[in-house]
Amino acid sequence: MRRADRLFQILQFLRGGRLTTAAQLAEKLEVTPRTIYRDIAHLIGSGVPIEGEAGVGYLMRDGYDLPPLMFTHDEIVALVSGARVLQAWGGTKMASAAQEALIKIDAVLPEAARAKVGQVKVHALEGYASQGQWRDYLDVFEAAAETQTRLEIAYADEREQVTNRTVRPLGVWFWGKVWTAVCWCELRADFRMFRLDRIASVKTCNRFRAEKGQTLRDFYEAEAYLHPRT
Repeated sequence: MRRADRLFQILQFLRGGRLTTAAQLAEKLEVTPRTIYRDIAHLIGSGVPIEGEAGVGYLMRDGYDLPPLMFTHDEIVALVSGARVLQAWGGTKMASAAQEALIKIDAVLPEAARAKVGQVKVHALEGYASQGQWRDYLDVFEAAAETQTRLEIAYADEREQVTNRTVRPLGVWFWGKVWTAVCWCELRADFRMFRLDRIASVKTCNRFRAEKGQTLRDFYEAEAYLHPRT
C-alpha cells in the first residue's frame, strides 16, 4: 500500500472521535506500530488535529476532512494543468470529467490551497482542438481499448483515400497537436496508428480477446526493434 493511501486509511479509522491505538491501526493496515507512529507524526505535522499519544491511542474530532492536505503546491499545479489540457485537447467526455474534477478539487481544498488553484499559470487553448468530431472518437477509442471492443472505421490517408478497416484498439496517444489510436488492423494484419482527425466514421462491433503478437506489449517490442535506442 502506498503511503498516501495508508494515510488516508488512517484518517478513515480515526473519524468520528473514535479512540484507536497504534497497534490496532498497524494490524488493520498490515504494518508495524513504528510505521503508524511515523504516519501519525506526519499527519499532525501537516496540520491534522489528531489528539492522543503512543500507548494510549489517537482520535480525530468530527468535522475534519483530510484529502485536501494530500496535495502539495506542485501536485496542485500538476492536477490543474492536466485538467486544463484535457478540457482543451481531450475527448468530449474527458473534457467534461476534467471540468468536474476541477470543481471537486476546488470544493475540498482548504482556503489557502484553493487560492493556489487560481494562481496556476499553466493554460491550454482550444483552437484546432475544438474542431471536428474526433473528440467524440477519442472517447470511443479509449473505451474500446479498455473493454477490448473491435471498431469498424472509415479512414482517410494523407492522400485522402478512404479505406474501411476493422481494428482492435490498444490505446490512444497525444502528439502535441493530434491524437492517434494504436490498433491491430485486421485488414493489414499488423499494427497501425490512425490519426483520429482523419477518421470519417466509427462503428462499435464485437469484443475481441488479446492474442499473442497483437497486444500493446508486442507493439512496444516491435517499435523498439524498428527504432533501437542509441
